[in-house]
Amino acid sequence: MTTPTPTPTATPATWRTRSDLAAAGRTATGLLLVSPDGDSAVPGDPAGTAGAFTAALRAAGVGPSDRVVVALSGDGELAGPQWAHAAAEVAEAAASVGPRGRLRLHHTLETLGATTLVITPTGAMDLLARLHLEFLLDPLDLGLRRIVLTGEIASRRTMDHLASEFDAQVTEVYCSPFTAAPLGWRSSETEPLTPLAPGSLALASLEKDELLTPPYAGGLAELVVVGGDAGGDTGGDTVLRTGQVARVPAGDAIPAPGHTVGDHVLVRGVWLSLERVRRAMGRIDGVSGWELGVSRQGTLDAVTLTVAFNRESLIDNPMWKSRIQQSLKALTPITIAVEVSGEVAEASTPGTVNDARGHHLGRDRTAIAR
Repeated sequence: MTTPTPTPTATPATWRTRSDLAAAGRTATGLLLVSPDGDSAVPGDPAGTAGAFTAALRAAGVGPSDRVVVALSGDGELAGPQWAHAAAEVAEAAASVGPRGRLRLHHTLETLGATTLVITPTGAMDLLARLHLEFLLDPLDLGLRRIVLTGEIASRRTMDHLASEFDAQVTEVYCSPFTAAPLGWRSSETEPLTPLAPGSLALASLEKDELLTPPYAGGLAELVVVGGDAGGDTGGDTVLRTGQVARVPAGDAIPAPGHTVGDHVLVRGVWLSLERVRRAMGRIDGVSGWELGVSRQGTLDAVTLTVAFNRESLIDNPMWKSRIQQSLKALTPITIAVEVSGEVAEASTPGTVNDARGHHLGRDRTAIAR
């Protein structure tokens, strides 16, 4: 794979990844934004980021006549409430209802007379599928004029499909994976991101801690959050690697991410720590290897952990399978199915990731850059 050629820039003092933020909660002060799995904590500034949410909504066309429903999680990072608070300043009314079941979401949209829905791409596609297949309802009857997508890497043609089915204007907003603050937006998947605050979103080399400057040469690059918007305690000296990678065309535009890299995998809008999965499996006697499989065969992401045992007596042992299931529940709010390999594997092997979505490129940034 090719990677953009870095243009020398002043090297920021502090570069961090999501893994580096795991211990930040011990010393951080003030309002903290904590990931759903408790694996990262960064200082939050709702007042300071309110303008970014407002700007994102206005870029999506939201105005005084709109009624906004936000169907995003408010678990730790407060994404849903922040969107709703900003929408209440821009629109006629706003509510944060969380990622509730689709039937209840449909009822809420009708009850509130919603014209705008803020939701994840897979959440919107799942709502659409259920309207057609389960509820036997016409999406046009909801009267949505605008759909704002955020929080995930959307499947191809998602924006066009939703726009056609709901007869709505569809906008994708790229947000910081740490603070949920909007950083850029686009109105078509063929467009690059339009930054909301110049300088807060940038591209970086996968091989070393170095920002890239336009014009870009093309190839793979990681999106990074720069300065105060990074939510760090060193202000303008902080650069956070998002773990999200884009294929960058030649030119000066920042594209939306299509891949992930590093020790975390993005599943259903939640970052899952591979290192914590490794440690959890290492504490269970008899586990000699595992594969984390991620797919999006329907509208939502599905995750399965397939484990191999080093003793035949454990393969059909329900207690051992239950131990693994309980260990995974302690790590993440994501539901992870557990399967057991039918063959004994006496030799221990490292855990692997099989991402059928084509999103996760690997854990080693440098190897991917090569």
